[in-house]
Amino acid sequence: MAAAATPAIARLTRAGVAHQVLAYRHDPRTESFGEEAVHKLAELAPGQDVSPDQVLKTLVLALPAGLAVAVLPVPSRLSLKAAAAALGVPKATMADPAAAQRATGYVVGGISPLGQRRSLPTVVDASALSWDRVLCSAGKRGLEIALAPRDLIALTGAVTADIRAA
Repeated sequence: MAAAATPAIARLTRAGVAHQVLAYRHDPRTESFGEEAVHKLAELAPGQDVSPDQVLKTLVLALPAGLAVAVLPVPSRLSLKAAAAALGVPKATMADPAAAQRATGYVVGGISPLGQRRSLPTVVDASALSWDRVLCSAGKRGLEIALAPRDLIALTGAVTADIRAA
């Protein structure tokens, strides 16, 4: 895989951040991209014990004055109220998929928190810090990046907060 296969991978490479790229065959019939990633990553790395809570999904939010990104474990539901509070705004809703794709430069199901077309305010769920490494989209369906959570937070300029719904 070329070092700059996606803008996310290029961003990590330019920053000199240690990472691993994991590729799997994406099923175009899949509607739950995060769940597919969890299952495929477990198949790719038998014995490495990749926890579903270690695989992060990237959701694009609509705020009163623009868009933002929330990054949280695949099995978790997002608390829009908690994400809004973490981002310092009164309200957040899920962004329109077309707007999310335009702003990030990635397709839904392959949106990476890294290397987006426009740098968006980002909140990463605090649970990510409990892992030595987390996995998130590399910017293409079927392509994931494993990296240290602190590197993800630093490169995205993210704040951390508990943004999972109860």
